[in-house]
Amino acid sequence: MSTEILQVRDVPSEDAQILRARAAARKMSLSSYLRELIRDDASRPELGAVLERIASRAGVEADGEDIRGFIAEGRR
Repeated sequence: MSTEILQVRDVPSEDAQILRARAAARKMSLSSYLRELIRDDASRPELGAVLERIASRAGVEADGEDIRGFIAEGRR
C-alpha cells in the first residue's frame, strides 16, 4: 500500500490537546491515532451510497399487528 503525507493546519489547541490525550490513553503516537481515525472514516460507505442501497430494496407491507407478531416470534 502506498502512503501520502498529509498536513492539517489551523487545528485549535484545545482539539489538539484532546487528540494527544486520547492517543496517549491508547498508548499510541498522535500520528498512529490519527491514521487509525482516517482509516476508520475512509472505510465506511458514504451516507448517499447507503441511502441509495436502502431505497433500492423492495418495501415490506406490515401493520402494527404484523409487527407485534414478528416481535413475539423473535422472543420465542
